[in-house]
Amino acid sequence: MNRTTKLERNWILYDVGNSAFVLLAATIIPIYYKNLTAASGISAADSTAYFSYATSLVTMIVAVLGPVLGSFADTKGFKKPVFTFFMMMGVLGCAGLSLPGTWLAFLVIFIIAKVGLNASLVFYDAMLADVTTDERMDLVSARGYAWGYIGSCIPFVFSLIFVLCADRIGISGATAMTIAFLINALWWLLVTLPLLRTYEQTHYVERSAHPVRDSFTRLGQSFSEIRERPQIWYFLLAFFCYIDGVYTIIDMATSYGKDVGISDTNLLLALLLTQVVAFPCSILFGHLSKKFRNTTLIQASIIGYFGVVLFALQLDKAWEFWFLAVWVAVFQGAIQSLSRSYFARIIPKEKSTEYFGFFDIFGKGAAFVGTLLMGISTQLFHTSRAGVAMLALMFAAGFVLFRMAVRHEPA
Repeated sequence: MNRTTKLERNWILYDVGNSAFVLLAATIIPIYYKNLTAASGISAADSTAYFSYATSLVTMIVAVLGPVLGSFADTKGFKKPVFTFFMMMGVLGCAGLSLPGTWLAFLVIFIIAKVGLNASLVFYDAMLADVTTDERMDLVSARGYAWGYIGSCIPFVFSLIFVLCADRIGISGATAMTIAFLINALWWLLVTLPLLRTYEQTHYVERSAHPVRDSFTRLGQSFSEIRERPQIWYFLLAFFCYIDGVYTIIDMATSYGKDVGISDTNLLLALLLTQVVAFPCSILFGHLSKKFRNTTLIQASIIGYFGVVLFALQLDKAWEFWFLAVWVAVFQGAIQSLSRSYFARIIPKEKSTEYFGFFDIFGKGAAFVGTLLMGISTQLFHTSRAGVAMLALMFAAGFVLFRMAVRHEPA
């Protein structure tokens, strides 16, 4: 049966909600930040580097908190409240971006909002085991990303209208940005409410007299279990490498585009096109998972992204950025959704949040390495292309390590 259940639909809606902020963070926010830094006399290379460092700090914070909070949230009745806390942190942070007038204050609030978003995703991803069956995980996970891509376009288009047409409407650029941030924060909150009303934690660890202390004990035990399970261990190492490139491309595409001379309008519209194209491609890969092995599709996506990086090295024209946006869209949802469902299938269900905390360490930790390397390379060589070149090596290493994970699958 391909029809989604009510609970599956409500889970998918959170992708629709948080993806609005993800798209905002990948498009309008870097442009607005770049304009703030330019007004303060900061060079393009330095502003890109500072944005990279801020993104790296976010991933480092979440990588440290993820497994600890995940182990705690696996306790019966704890997952939803912890998820709600970080979701609200992200929503309020998104709304709060309308407050500061300096680039540094803006960057601080952006860090808070991104920590809330990324931490909430640890618990959201772990909910997959509670809302569907093993057989439907690839399909439901893919639909989450797919509807997230297309759904995020709704508040984004309204935001674009205010940002690009501020003069015609008769408002200032700052007022237009304030409206954009508030629209996306409200959207994120409203489409999350159905999940909060219907989700129930079905896989859990029973409460104990000392839940915090026992969470740390389970955390150590789980890390030992991971090391003793080659399939999980090699997959996490592979995921660390290839998702590094994926997240870095998502986080830094706009900054890189501006550095090589692409106009703001072309950047925004091309990345909007990415969301639109990613929708059918994610759905397609979800259906392809019924005919082809999940692992085969993941490997194809890694190779696709390797080609993205090679093409990006020579990018200097608007049409090339548009072409690259479509190319990324084909594989972006697939590589993330299939990785999520693959991991959810091979881990113990009752420890799903805890294990997804480790998943987040390797995923967001990779983004930390990627954005940090891009920032350092950009400043050392005074060009963003040097940072992009580093990503090709990470995709190659990820492909090799994923092959090792596949070889250790149970017979």
